[in-house]
Amino acid sequence: MAAMQIVIEPNGTLRCIYDEGIDLAAFGRPVIRRASHVEPDADGQWLVDMAPSHGPVLGPFAWRSQALDAEIAWLQWNCLSPSL
Repeated sequence: MAAMQIVIEPNGTLRCIYDEGIDLAAFGRPVIRRASHVEPDADGQWLVDMAPSHGPVLGPFAWRSQALDAEIAWLQWNCLSPSL
């Protein structure tokens, strides 16, 4: 299992990519929101629509697992950067 990256903002708010590896309720009531949509296109390729996170459409990818990996990488780089 990969390590879960959690960003703690100055006001105490936590940001992370949801994972069941840590019980987020231990930190308070979690607010979970959709960060993207991973869907197949008409050709059976996979697209990652990052619009819910104000990002681009990634892909196409031949495999859903590739799309999920790209989704996580984009979120880690663009939404979990400590400088945000």
